[in-house]
Amino acid sequence: MVDGFLRVATVSDNSDQLRLAVESMHSCRATLVQTVPIREAFQGQPVWEGVVHVFDLEGHPKATRAYAWSSPVKGSKKRRFFAVLQLGAIKSPVDAVRAAIVAEHRTNKNAERSEQ
Repeated sequence: MVDGFLRVATVSDNSDQLRLAVESMHSCRATLVQTVPIREAFQGQPVWEGVVHVFDLEGHPKATRAYAWSSPVKGSKKRRFFAVLQLGAIKSPVDAVRAAIVAEHRTNKNAERSEQ
């Protein structure tokens, strides 16, 4: 878990598996509401492109919605799964993707520092 909202696992990218992963990781019931294509750029350069699955949550103590997607794991046939809860500043699929990008960047930066 990173900053209390990002969870990572390995699953394939279909809606049922994403739903099951969200339910398992957040101990609540998830219902797919929609899928949203997202293309996120930084300084005019694309940094992420994909489809975010939007789930309504039932039984979660704090969140009523989650945003989920997966990305390929480099050098593998597996996928990395992201599930971001709609909490605080996270109010949309775009916010969720941006938060995950920032969290991943921070994680990579901290890993580089610890290697030095």
